[in-house]
Amino acid sequence: MNRSTLDLWVGLFVALGLAALLFLALKVGNLASISTSEVYQVQAKFANIGGLKVRAPVKSAGVVVGRVVEVQFDNETYEAVVSMNVDGRFKFPRDTSAKILTSGLLGEQYVGLEAGGDSAMLKSGDKVKLTQSAVVLENLISQFMFSKAQESPKDGKETK
Repeated sequence: MNRSTLDLWVGLFVALGLAALLFLALKVGNLASISTSEVYQVQAKFANIGGLKVRAPVKSAGVVVGRVVEVQFDNETYEAVVSMNVDGRFKFPRDTSAKILTSGLLGEQYVGLEAGGDSAMLKSGDKVKLTQSAVVLENLISQFMFSKAQESPKDGKETK
């Protein structure tokens, strides 16, 4: 093999490596799933969103149906307002409920949509009325510890 052919193969290998790194970076940053399909935006209010972030997935039945596009704080109700873009291919009834869930024990948080039974469908600009806030592990632990501290031994005697 002459020098120019070897240089061509090395250059091709480096270009493929850079393309693979770019793909992995986009996948980790949740940017690889950008689509040009039509979306509609819905909002939901939560008392606590935990660690929910912009670009977090919106899932229904385990299928990614959209993405969180904005998280704001409502100064009047003191709640978090989460705006979500839902893919236009997926239609949800107006009485759909939204929950903030966690993938695994310590995984990323996402919005889970559970379809209702209404015949009218959500459209762009609608608000999801039924919501359930995130379960915060620290709050569960503190509630458990507080309830254990409130328990007292029976009759003031210790059992051995």
